Order: sequence, then C-alpha cells, then structure tokens
Amino acid sequence: IGRVDYRSRAGTRSEYTTGIKTFDLIKQDGLTFENVASAYNGVMGNQNSNSSENNKEKESDVKTESGEKSKYEFLEKYAVDLTELARKNKIDPIIGRDSEIKKVQQILLRRTKNNPVLIGDAGVGKTAIAEGLALNIIGGNVHPFLKDKRVLSLQLGQLLAGTGVRGEFEERVQTIIKEMKSADGEIILFIDEIHTVVGAGSGGGALDAANMMKPALARGDLQTIGATTPDEYRKYIESDQALERRFSPVFVDEPTIENSIKMLQGLKYKYEEHHDLEISDDAIESAVTLSDRYIKNRFLPDKAIDLMDESLSKIKIENPVTPESIVEIESEIESLEEQANKYFQDDKKEKSEKLFEEKSKKIQDLKQLREEWGFNEKQINVVQSKHIAKVISEKTGIPIENLIKTEAKKLLTLEDKLHERVIGQSKAVESISNAIRRSRAGLQDPTRPIGSFIFLGPTGVGKTELAKSLAELLFDNENNIVRVDMSEYKESYSMSRLIGAPPGYVGYDDAGQLTEQVRRNPYSVVLFDEIEKAHPDIFNVLLQVLDDGRLTDGQGRTVDFTNTLIIMTSNLGSNNITKESIGFMKASDEKNEDIQNSVSESLKSHFRPEFLNRIDEIIVFDSLTQEDLLLIVDKVLIDLSKKISDKKLEIKFNKKVKQYIADKGFDRFYGARPLRRLLQKEVENKISKMIISNEVKSGDVLQLSVQDDEIMVSVKNKNKKKINAKK
Repeated sequence: IGRVDYRSRAGTRSEYTTGIKTFDLIKQDGLTFENVASAYNGVMGNQNSNSSENNKEKESDVKTESGEKSKYEFLEKYAVDLTELARKNKIDPIIGRDSEIKKVQQILLRRTKNNPVLIGDAGVGKTAIAEGLALNIIGGNVHPFLKDKRVLSLQLGQLLAGTGVRGEFEERVQTIIKEMKSADGEIILFIDEIHTVVGAGSGGGALDAANMMKPALARGDLQTIGATTPDEYRKYIESDQALERRFSPVFVDEPTIENSIKMLQGLKYKYEEHHDLEISDDAIESAVTLSDRYIKNRFLPDKAIDLMDESLSKIKIENPVTPESIVEIESEIESLEEQANKYFQDDKKEKSEKLFEEKSKKIQDLKQLREEWGFNEKQINVVQSKHIAKVISEKTGIPIENLIKTEAKKLLTLEDKLHERVIGQSKAVESISNAIRRSRAGLQDPTRPIGSFIFLGPTGVGKTELAKSLAELLFDNENNIVRVDMSEYKESYSMSRLIGAPPGYVGYDDAGQLTEQVRRNPYSVVLFDEIEKAHPDIFNVLLQVLDDGRLTDGQGRTVDFTNTLIIMTSNLGSNNITKESIGFMKASDEKNEDIQNSVSESLKSHFRPEFLNRIDEIIVFDSLTQEDLLLIVDKVLIDLSKKISDKKLEIKFNKKVKQYIADKGFDRFYGARPLRRLLQKEVENKISKMIISNEVKSGDVLQLSVQDDEIMVSVKNKNKKKINAKK
C-alpha cells in the first residue's frame, strides 16, 4: 500500500514511511503488494484504454435465450428485430403500400447500390414500409433471395449513449459493420431518420458514423434501408455526393383519401381491441375526410389515425365505469341464462324454469343495485362520425354543426343569419353567402382561400360589421378575425413585420404579425383594413395568398390560408358614391352602373391588374337608406336594453324617439357611426348618472321620449311616480 500510495500521489518520504507502517499493520490479513498493485492497475491505470476494454466486456455480455452468447451481440443490443416482431404478430398490418414495398425489394436485389432510402413527409408511412417488408418476409411474399433475411432497426440514440470517451463510438460502429459483414447478407439494417448518421459521433475531431459507413456501403458489406424527409435528405445526404450515390431513393407520397380510408379499415380491429369499442365505417370515413380538410400541418394517414385513436380515447373516458358488484351480477345473469337454455334444450323443463326464476330475481337485484349506486347506463359502444367531428371541433375551434350534415340548413339561410347583424347591403351579403356555399359544397378551388373580396364604400355603412358577422357565423366567435391595419405598412421595409424578417436581419426571431396569427388560428376571417394605404410591394405578398392559399414566413414555415376568408376594405371611390346619394337615400338604379364604373376606374388606377384579377368579387356597399337607419336604431336600442337588463331594469321607447335618433345620428359622410355617439351622449350618459345616484331601483322602467329637441329619460318606479332626468 505504501508503494502504491507513493507512486500514485508522488508523495514525500514521510508519506512513504507512513504507508509502510500501514502495510505492516494489515498484511496479517493476507493483503500483499501484488494484490494491491494489480487492483490499482485495473482501476487507476490507463483510463482511456481500459474504459474501452471494460465497456467492450460489458457489451459482449449479451446472451441468447438459451444462455449462449449471440453471434451478433452488438446488433441485438443496439437494434430491434422487425422480423421477430412480425413473427410474434406485434406489427400492425400494412395496407396500400404494395408498390413502395415492391420497389424496396427491387433495389435490395440489385448487385450494387442496393441500399434504398425512403423519402417522404412525416407521417406518410415510411417506417411502415420497412415493417411491411418484415411482414412479407415472414409471410413468404418475397423473392426467394430475400426469404431468409432479417430486418433489424438500428437505434442510433442508444448506440450513441455512453460514448463519452473518444474512440468508443467508432469502435461500436466498426463492430456493427463487422457483424453485418459476417452475416453474409443475412441481415438488412433499417435506419430511421438516416440523416442523423451525418455528424453522429464526430465530436473531438473523430469521424462521424456516415463516413465510417461509406466504405462498407460501397463494398456491399452493409445493406441498409434508410428513411428521412425531403428537406433533411436535401440538407444532409444530397449535399454529400459520396454518401448520396450509395443510396437509391424511393419517394413515399401522401396517400389519397380513398387509400387512407382503406388503411384505417385495415387497422381498425387493432384499435377496437385496444379500446374495447367498435368503430363504424362512417367514423373512419369522417376521420380521413375531416383530418384532410381541417388539419393542414400534418399528413395522411398519420393524422387520421391519431384522430380516430383520440376519439376512441375520449369516448372511453366519458363512458361511465360500471361498479364491480354490478358486473358480477350481470355475469351471474348471463351464466344462469346459458344454463337454463341448455336444460330447456335437454327437455329438463323443471330445472330450466327454476333457473329462469332465479334469473328474474337476479334482474330485480341488479335493478335495485343500480338505483343504490345511482348508476345510469349511458355507455357508447360504437364510435360514430359525430364523435369524430366533436374531437376535431375541439382541436380547431370550429363549431361541431359546421362539420356534419346539419350545416346544410344553416348554409341555405346564410343571408338571413347575416342580416340579423348587418342592416341593408343585400348585394354584399348575397355575394359573400354564395362564395361560402361554393366552398362548403366542394366547388371552390381547395388550394385557395374560402373567398377573397374587396369591400368598397363610404365609412360607417357596415363593412367591418359584416366581417365580424362572418367570423361569428363561420367560426363561432367574432374574435376569430385577424385584423391588419394596412396604414401601418406604408413603407416597403414594413413587409418584414407582416411575414417576419429573413435570416440575418434584425427581428428574425420575431414572428410575422400576419403569418403567426394565421398559423395559430387557421380558421378565421383575415381583414386587411384600408388597403389603399399600404406600400405597393405589400401586394406582392398578397398575390401568393390569394392564388395559392399559402404563404412562407421569414423562418421558412409554410402557413396555410385555405381555411380563411380574405376581406379587404378600401375607401377608394367613396366620394363618388356619396355624391350620387342624396341624404339618406341611396343612388337610383340607373346611377348604380355609373357608380360601379367610377369605382372600378379608381381601383384600376391604384392597384395592378394581376392583383385585382385574383379577387373573387369587388363589392360596392350602398349608402344607407332611411329604412336602414331605423332598423339600425332598433338594433342599438335593443342592445342597450340587454345591457341594462343585467341590472333588472327595463327600457321603453316610441317611434318618435327612433326617428329622432335616425335623423340626428346619421351623417352623409360618416354613415351610421355618429348614431352610437349620439346614443351615448343623450341616453347612456343620463342613465349612468341615474344608476350611480340611486334614482332607479331594481324593476324600474326607463321611458325614453323627445322633448324640446332632446331625448328625456323618465323613471316609472313601483310607486308609479315619474322622475325626469335632468340635463
């Protein structure tokens, strides 16, 4: 111990002497210098070399089920045998990918470059194709050359784990390559996310996995199936020509709706067995069609499978859990019925009748037990399309009635629904309604927004109100409106605020004001207010939205606009509309064409033809008529009544009050907006003072009247006395 201690710590002579004394004291227990030195060298010797040796010993400690060491120790430790999983029926059936699996087999049979790489978006089924090959090998549905092969899925993360010492990862990779070579073509290695081998283990100047694999791939010692996405293939593999030329690409496209339905039908029994529920064919069809329509940032069949799985989970949670005591009695009743039927068939009627009587008693006991538990059985055993619609409604925020057939009735009365909030403007409402019906009927181009419109007309005639009404009607909330004030984008550089700054510029980490809102809420009305005030370069961005229904932000993410309704407002030509109108009255029918032509000329002089050509319809809002104003007055007074009803007050008014508000609240140039200001000044302010000063009590009636060219508010209380509000 003294020598070891002296050697390891390079201590002084006194330390050495102390160590000798210690050695003399404990050598009586049989501890010798050779034992300690040997142990020291084993623990504190050359760490780099011994660490690798120790790990190697541990890694080689993999044994087969029979207790003997496996021939492919590293492969069995760092890979999953897909053919073994297929043999144990632990892989879901693969449907609709026969052509891709056949293409993979074709490449595997080549003499050179026999390494297929599956290229497709996330969720289209790349891994499933490798699993399908394993299923075909087990089922014998492959070429005789592939019949006895095994497909192993390499776990690259597990391979990297614990390789802190330089050279350790390289040793593992080289060992796997040696085992693959010794397999003599028996094993096919599947590497999911194969782009991750580029750079893997390259820390500290070491070679990465890709460079170590290149010679083995070229010689044919390492037969590999890879899987990656198009972007990652282009970024990591295609850029390395030496690596890229060793693979043969197999492109995996997103399946069609019809094929996706077949895939889910083939998988449904697995999910039925797992959740102990049934899935109707309508539910499968709804899962595919609704996910394809409303989930745009993912791909079929993955998103449809997830939707079906989540719907089953939701029903399973919502179903009441049957108490154990009830389950036991139900089991006894079922057993008694089976035994009674058996006795009846054997002509043992007495025993049969006795069991049926006992069964009746058990049914009564069951009924009583249910009442005691308060258990009301309302279990759902079959998942229907309405359950699928409910789940996707929760995901998107679209009301459930908009996803199923009951929407038809709503669409047929769309104009009436809009006119409940928007007074007048029949032409605008009709044009919008027709566009929405075309979209819902499937006649609209699916790659474009639901509709795109320019609203023209003087201020205060209902342009913004119509946009809010559409948001509430289509997306169940008038706040589902993305409003962009185009007066904030007067400069060309302000485009970066709209979609986000490009890489290398200030503000790159900040999301675009338009793209981020639509990305987070893709089901909304997008309102571009006062578009004539924006810089002309801004319209270049809008061209892509209007034509392709998509926009790429500064960070390279594609934002989907196909479920949005694009509305642009402008005051161009509003002076011409106002000049042609007299007081309340809108222009006569013979002047409408002149107004349209005048407004069209104003648009053509301000916007480029390619922009206007992408707009579905340009809608000119009329000036409000006197009848429209009276209806608006009715609406605002009813809204006021609803607000004060919370305080248990009632408001009453007559035609004279309505006419007064309509006359005083309308302005030829500002439309109906002054009407609300007049109501605030002459009605709401007075009522507010009366409430604060306790002049009104719960149950009182507020009577509006016109006196001396002013609205007066009087209170009719329980004592039937009238109190007039002071000015």
